[in-house]
Amino acid sequence: MSWTGNVLRVDLSAGTCITEATNMEWAHDYMGQRGLATKYLVEETDPKVDPLSPDNKMIFATGPLTSTIAPTSGRWSVVCKGPLTGAIACSNSGGFFGAELKNAGWDMVIFEGKSDSPVYLDITNDQAELKDASDLWGKSVWETETTLRDRRGDPDVRVASIGLAGENAVLYAAIVNDLDRAAGRSGVGAVMGSKHLKAVVVRGTVGVKVADPMALMKSSNAAKEILAEHAVTGTGLPTHGTQVLMNIINEVGALPTRNCQDVQFDGAHDISAEAMAEVRESDGQANLVSNHACFGCPISCARRSKIDPTHFTVKDKPEYQHVSGGLEYEAAWALGAANGVNDLEALTYANFVCNEQGLDPISLGSTIGAAIDLYDSGAITQEDTGGLALEFGNTESFVAMVEATARGEGFGKEIGQGSKRLCEKYGRPELSMTVKSQEFPAYDPRGIQGMGLTYATSNRGACHLRSYTVSSEVLGLPEKTDPHVTEGKAGLVKAFQDLTAGVDSSGTCIFTTFALSGDDIAPMVDASCEGDWSVERFVEVGERIWNMERQYNIAAGFTGADDTLPERLLKDAAKTGPAKGHVNRLDEMLPEYYELRGWDTSGVPTAETLSRLGL
Repeated sequence: MSWTGNVLRVDLSAGTCITEATNMEWAHDYMGQRGLATKYLVEETDPKVDPLSPDNKMIFATGPLTSTIAPTSGRWSVVCKGPLTGAIACSNSGGFFGAELKNAGWDMVIFEGKSDSPVYLDITNDQAELKDASDLWGKSVWETETTLRDRRGDPDVRVASIGLAGENAVLYAAIVNDLDRAAGRSGVGAVMGSKHLKAVVVRGTVGVKVADPMALMKSSNAAKEILAEHAVTGTGLPTHGTQVLMNIINEVGALPTRNCQDVQFDGAHDISAEAMAEVRESDGQANLVSNHACFGCPISCARRSKIDPTHFTVKDKPEYQHVSGGLEYEAAWALGAANGVNDLEALTYANFVCNEQGLDPISLGSTIGAAIDLYDSGAITQEDTGGLALEFGNTESFVAMVEATARGEGFGKEIGQGSKRLCEKYGRPELSMTVKSQEFPAYDPRGIQGMGLTYATSNRGACHLRSYTVSSEVLGLPEKTDPHVTEGKAGLVKAFQDLTAGVDSSGTCIFTTFALSGDDIAPMVDASCEGDWSVERFVEVGERIWNMERQYNIAAGFTGADDTLPERLLKDAAKTGPAKGHVNRLDEMLPEYYELRGWDTSGVPTAETLSRLGL
């Protein structure tokens, strides 16, 4: 129960859509979404496959709790081999698309091969058909979704699509659904573009059945009460969104600034949640219009914003003078502090462009920051940038680079390959702030030690959403740990990673874990699914998934040498703030982490560990 039992296999080369039964043995071992889709990918693809070749499969997956009454049950994931990293990629999104796909009766959609010409997949319940998308190729996400909604004539359809970034193989292109929700990291949009798949449009009216409806109602209501009463999920995130963190992280001295040259940004307040709510003198309105929620979400952390119509970025562009997805913390940091830019309206505009054309703002902003660092060092010149003088804090040149990358023009093509390739090309690889080729997010590991280990060991490349130790080290949840010490951080990271893998596979949002523990989430899975889903089993499934992903990466060519951080974070001490004088001490944490994981000293899972987990 709760699993639909149906997988849609779409052969883009042959133009066929075939229904097959979900492998329920795998479902019981890997739960759903991230875990189950990764199991399919591992079994069906060569880990050494070229990510942008037809042989790389791409899987849209829901979880057993997706589209149920469980809180935050709108999550879905895209799993494939990532072109930015060459590692396993699983990118998670919210909105309403995932719930609609599950309501149509599908656990997963597996895309394989490559179409000769642009197509989109049209799904209504158990009916699926590939249709010509030639007229949509070259259009933005916004245009594509509007066109497909009008074409279907049904206001309740949901759309996931790529923009120009995915078509042009920007290596961190996103898949965007519901106009501003995104499977944003690792380049899943580029994989979609490589297959000539422009969009998926879905309408579902089948619904979802669960094993014990009354038990699910009871456990879900209990979880919702905890979420409502908690300071973060009941007040902080609804009021300020993730942007509540901007001033907090800056104050603790862990806000990566100007490509990690600094750990504090003097313009942080100007691009914070508080600034978004301030009324502008120009038009008497605030940047922030409202918050909004994904399917089944009582938290409502997403933002709706409107740019100052007199601002230089939009005053001659009416298509951007509307209300759309506003800045979240990671985007505000990457587009702002990482580049020394404190112009809130310009950052909102850049975020709109990311939504419109399908770009990951974290990798985009960080790569632009690396380009400015290259320019400062003399590694690149105006001849390389097409006449653009790059400097930290220059809003005009920053906006120009965002636009060029979105269009795939000039130096924007270089930016679109990510900072690792960019910095290697110009002879300064140390200026790329990446792990496994993926740009890391908005927490400097010199100020938050656990995040250094988190980035270094993340299976999809640097990522905060695989182990958010900030919750403990800064926010004190579920208990406070000192961000400047390394003791205990190996166990903390492992615990977060295993729990997160379980949550990502359930179909619910990781933000619930600010307030909920496995003891709160496992009962909802148990009520929805057949079998005994204790909290111990829930966490063990997460551990199994983590080790399976690790095995895939090892087979793809990764080694323990890739579990590291940029030299700047290991050797250049923080200059200001509470972490002044600190570097990240990864070498103190990594050996203990390997031991706790049951891996050998080179980071390979032992035979005993694999046997225990059934791998």
